[in-house]
Amino acid sequence: MASLTPPQPAPSWSHSAKEILDLTKEAIEKERTLQDKIAALPDEEATFESVFLALAHSEAEFDAVAEPLSFYQNVSPDKALRDASNEAEVLVRDFGVESSMRIDVFNKKLAAQKNISQAGATLTAEEARLVEKMVLDGTRAGLALPEKERTELTELKKELSQVCLEFSKNFNEENGSITFTRDELKGVPEDVISGYNTHKKDGQEVFDVTHKTPDIFPVFKNADSSETRRRAHESYEARLAQNAPLLERALDLRRKIAALLGYPTWADYVTEVKMVKSASNVDEFLKDLEQKLRPLGVKERETLLGLKAADHAAANPETPFDGQFYVWDYRYYDRKYIEKTLALDDAVVKEFFPVSVVVPTILEIYQTLLSVRFEEIKDGSKWHPDAQMFAVWEADAKDESGFVGYCYLDLFPRASKYGHAAVWGLLPGYDLPAGKRSYPLTAMVANLAKPTAERPALMPHNDVVTFFHEMGHVFHGLLSRTRFARFHGTAVARDFVEAPSQMLENWCWEPTVLEKMSSHYKTKESLPADLIDKIVKSRYVNVGLFYLRQLFFAQFDLKVHTAKDAEDYTALWNDLRESISLVKGGTPGPGQGTFAHIVGGYDAGYYGYSYSLVYAADMYHTVFKKDPLDPKLGWRYRDSILLPGGSREEHDSLKEFLGRPANSEAFMRELFGSSTGTTANL
Repeated sequence: MASLTPPQPAPSWSHSAKEILDLTKEAIEKERTLQDKIAALPDEEATFESVFLALAHSEAEFDAVAEPLSFYQNVSPDKALRDASNEAEVLVRDFGVESSMRIDVFNKKLAAQKNISQAGATLTAEEARLVEKMVLDGTRAGLALPEKERTELTELKKELSQVCLEFSKNFNEENGSITFTRDELKGVPEDVISGYNTHKKDGQEVFDVTHKTPDIFPVFKNADSSETRRRAHESYEARLAQNAPLLERALDLRRKIAALLGYPTWADYVTEVKMVKSASNVDEFLKDLEQKLRPLGVKERETLLGLKAADHAAANPETPFDGQFYVWDYRYYDRKYIEKTLALDDAVVKEFFPVSVVVPTILEIYQTLLSVRFEEIKDGSKWHPDAQMFAVWEADAKDESGFVGYCYLDLFPRASKYGHAAVWGLLPGYDLPAGKRSYPLTAMVANLAKPTAERPALMPHNDVVTFFHEMGHVFHGLLSRTRFARFHGTAVARDFVEAPSQMLENWCWEPTVLEKMSSHYKTKESLPADLIDKIVKSRYVNVGLFYLRQLFFAQFDLKVHTAKDAEDYTALWNDLRESISLVKGGTPGPGQGTFAHIVGGYDAGYYGYSYSLVYAADMYHTVFKKDPLDPKLGWRYRDSILLPGGSREEHDSLKEFLGRPANSEAFMRELFGSSTGTTANL
């Protein structure tokens, strides 16, 4: 089929540092002028069209300029561009605070809302939701407060924005490493070691292990030396010590903001607009799940401790075993347990997952399931040569009406690039005033292993799962079809945003899918049935300890956002990990400085990863389990979950998709093998 020409040109990624700042300032001034115009309207001329519609379109146009420019800081190899991008985001965030505090614009929203009601105007459901959310923005911003408090609130918000940006910048630009000898790295796969930088120290060869996931995680999982794993862990925990005081300041600012707005805690403020609705409901959910998981985790810990005791007895028969299980023991003995009980070796499994096969196959699976097609644009503008660019079309597209949007993939690690895997919705999809459409653009950033001299780039199975998960966010951003940009794609309640992608992780545990996306880098053979069976069985091995670790993060997040006063956050971080995760931590380190979620939009929201798993399990087992690759089910998913984005209540989307209200039975069956009733507060 001949390639079609997209109806919307792709963006350019050739900005200079000066252009990034100039374009940002220009967009801010244009948006400010529009707000001034709305503020100057006589109350009787405040209507849905003159206020809400005008603001919606102007905000979408502003974001279309600002979001791509602020993205450079995550991916550009040019420090000048990263710095300019970071500076531009400071301007955007400060302007966002200024905009949120404009009482003159808020008053016009109230006047328009009153006029709409008095005129008996009929709004569509999405229009009515736009009015509701825009007015709620103002009340949650504190515009009902007296002027003195509003001024104070504005300053606090601006400082909070700056602190969070500095935290994130440190996170992105962290480039430390820890050095080991070859003996100290015994057990780490040779293909991993060969990718480390090497040099001589005191006459012997040493290897620099960066804190990037593909470098240091194999040490956690494979290094036979407990001392090596301890040093690696403590280096990893302390890699962002400079962020600890920044987090302390952010938490203090959030407490002050919540108090000014009249909320008991920051968590109560944040959860008001989530599916969970309140901090007390979060607390109840986490405690309920921890109570159910703890006996399972204790049992699993004893099993892993037994493996460690046996290792100690073999290596140190004269020395008594101290009976301790440390955080740096967890990944290592989890792997050994799987290898022992299932004879499943990660190093063997990843030989079947070369990046060059997995990535296009996953794209093919998604294209078939969701009835779309990707066309790579080889000569398109990109921020780095490693990035790939695609135009995305409906599978049966015959003309420009079948255009879906653009997608970028930037998959390999490099210096000063965002260090994990995430998706950015750089452009939303929405209806333009003239009846045309503005199309979305999504970018996935990951850090997959690079090839070595001996082997192509290979993916451990957990990286395959992560890639499949993140592609779920990509398609949420591409296949949403809302009228207004603010409801597009992943602009859903934060405690639901992960559910679609978590549901899609299930494909990575389905035998037919595993066979389809595997191809041994030497023999080209798919995973054999016995190895697939072992992978599937490994999914719920030590699941109690895994989820207790997630609950540690969630509880730390909740506690720091419900506390009335500052405390020793390093001590809290280490104490909670030991009491909830059931692992000792050794020398307490400022691990909270590495908790990027807490400044990246998941403040008082990390519980959402576990909370949304309930919905993910229900969606998968109710609809997809019978035939995960059926395009008819893919269309049902598109129509009920992806298409509406945040334009309606998430419970309504779930009910349409499931044919009933969501419940937690599938999730509990996954964890415990049988129904244990409904988890609290769904």
